[in-house]
Amino acid sequence: MGPPSAVAAVIFDWGGTLTPWHDIDGAEIFRRVAAALVADPADPADSADAADPADSADAADPAAIERVALALYTAEEAAWAVARTEHRSGTIHDSIRAAGHEPSEAALDAWYLGYEPHTYADPEARAVLAGLRERGIKVGILSNTGFPRAWHERIFARDGLLALIDGAVYTSEIPWVKPHQEAFTAAMAAVGVTDPASVVFVGDRLFDDIHGAKSAGMRAVWIPHSRIPADQRGHTDGEPDAVIERLSDLLTVLDGWRGSPD
Repeated sequence: MGPPSAVAAVIFDWGGTLTPWHDIDGAEIFRRVAAALVADPADPADSADAADPADSADAADPAAIERVALALYTAEEAAWAVARTEHRSGTIHDSIRAAGHEPSEAALDAWYLGYEPHTYADPEARAVLAGLRERGIKVGILSNTGFPRAWHERIFARDGLLALIDGAVYTSEIPWVKPHQEAFTAAMAAVGVTDPASVVFVGDRLFDDIHGAKSAGMRAVWIPHSRIPADQRGHTDGEPDAVIERLSDLLTVLDGWRGSPD
């Protein structure tokens, strides 16, 4: 493997890599979204229920909110199951529609606000991205996500990272998720690189990130600080080219490789 002087780009996973790993109470987030959906008089499901006064009398009915929250949970779990087994992507809009509702602005806001506390960047992220730019290395993002691009860009702008990113691919916008090779190919195109051997991918998941990147011909760096649930592990643990405990260790690894012979 060549030295880092041959590295044209470093592409990062987002959740658990550029952001610290969080255990998230998805059920509470779905209840917030469900409350917004149940309260929406324009929602088609509400219109259908309007024929039955008992169903529409109280938009804040806890039982109705729990029913919708369970439908959202079921739809979201099904979407991620398809992502894990067939590597096909989905969006939060798809999950809301699969639960029998239209994604209103209030519901989307509730989803965003529910996840926002878990989206803040690692404190070292800005310095690492700036350090890559100083070394003449392009910075990319490839995230398995149902979030729309606008949400990610809002998050990166808030944390001072957006201007340091040369290209990003969010799987909500393409048919595939990691570890599918097309997802990695799209990420290379986003940063204007064609040779996968010139790309280093950094991620926290041995299947989606490390196995996927290595299968696509990239080098891979693993940051193993996430508690990946057993049912999300995938069938293959990729072999990383380097392991780091902190994001800032990435620059040390690259600089060390730079001094190594071919």
